[in-house]
Amino acid sequence: MWRRSASFILDRQQEQNDGGPPNPESLFLSSPPPPMADSLQNPKSNISAYYQNRAAQHPVVTSDWLAQAQAAVSRNPDDDDSSGGDVRVAPTGGGKGGEKAFSVIGEFNSWRKQPDLAEAVAAIRALAAVIRASQATTMMELEIEIKKASDSLKSWDTTSISLTAGCDLFVRYVTRTSALEYEDFNSAKSRLIERAEKFGEISCKARRIIAMLSQDFIFDGCTILVHGFSRVVLEVLMTAAQNKKLFRVFCTEGRPDRTGLRLSNELAKLDVPVKLIIDSAVAYTMDEVDMVFVGADGVVESGGIINMMGTYQIALVAHSMNKPVYVAAESYKFARLYPLDQKDIGPALRPIDFGVPIPSKVEVETSARDYTPPQYLTLLFTDLGVLTPSVVSDELIQLYL
Repeated sequence: MWRRSASFILDRQQEQNDGGPPNPESLFLSSPPPPMADSLQNPKSNISAYYQNRAAQHPVVTSDWLAQAQAAVSRNPDDDDSSGGDVRVAPTGGGKGGEKAFSVIGEFNSWRKQPDLAEAVAAIRALAAVIRASQATTMMELEIEIKKASDSLKSWDTTSISLTAGCDLFVRYVTRTSALEYEDFNSAKSRLIERAEKFGEISCKARRIIAMLSQDFIFDGCTILVHGFSRVVLEVLMTAAQNKKLFRVFCTEGRPDRTGLRLSNELAKLDVPVKLIIDSAVAYTMDEVDMVFVGADGVVESGGIINMMGTYQIALVAHSMNKPVYVAAESYKFARLYPLDQKDIGPALRPIDFGVPIPSKVEVETSARDYTPPQYLTLLFTDLGVLTPSVVSDELIQLYL
């Protein structure tokens, strides 16, 4: 395993640019943006909410990942942007008459409307707001509220691996200390809020750290094959372009939602040479490729990944032709799952339009993702460092302890 400590990279870079240490308070997102007029409802049961959300948004990754901190404004307490099945934090200490309960789903919907914010990070911000809004008087009450809010968010879309993993990691990170039992409640709650803000800060900085760690592996004159639209992979390529590296990119079309078209458009804006290929032409073009870069919906205990449909076959072709396969994934996507084959992962359905009528007797495969075993992956670039697939289980143990 080759690994590099990355927790200080961004702060050190900002200190060199500004001539002084960064102000950590400027990195926190203490309050969400104002909610939009029409709230997002719970998705249809036959289509994964994750893919409905991706289809509704056209994210463009900016060069400054923390610009949203300056754009955040205070939330209007009279706004109520909730949907069915929500768990609300009701005043337990006797609130004022007519006071509206806090809606964790409404808070989550407000955050996830930011196109540059991952769904898991939106959930983390919503859970942090639960702690701030809570009027619990004991640690037990507060922990119960956090757990119920986490369960509510996870049930919002049970097919989203990153959403479930992000909620679980947040609860573990915020509450794992025995010292809280020996403090008074107010200081304990303040400490929980501190931990929540810190976890949110780490999550927001993850993509930039990953982009920095990956730069040593992108060399001048290389050809990179990417699959689908991954915001963290786009950040990696944007950083390489900003560093004046000369490379070209092959984008798969990414059927049926054509996410590869979106990624190719973003790269074209950066004047990066890009070539769009159909999904079935991966083996045909692999001899021109120097490396494969993909994102991940989730990283599992075996060191494998669950990602957009087609990732597995690309990794198989690359492995057979001795091409490295690199995965860029944030640590909040590390999930406590151990799939043995493709059928072990929960289905995430998405609509497929072939452009022609399909006879009713013809069955259509609508699963949106597949599982790529660790033996076909070379390295994983994460905000924890550069990891080999075999080390992922050790990192998962440390994350969930």
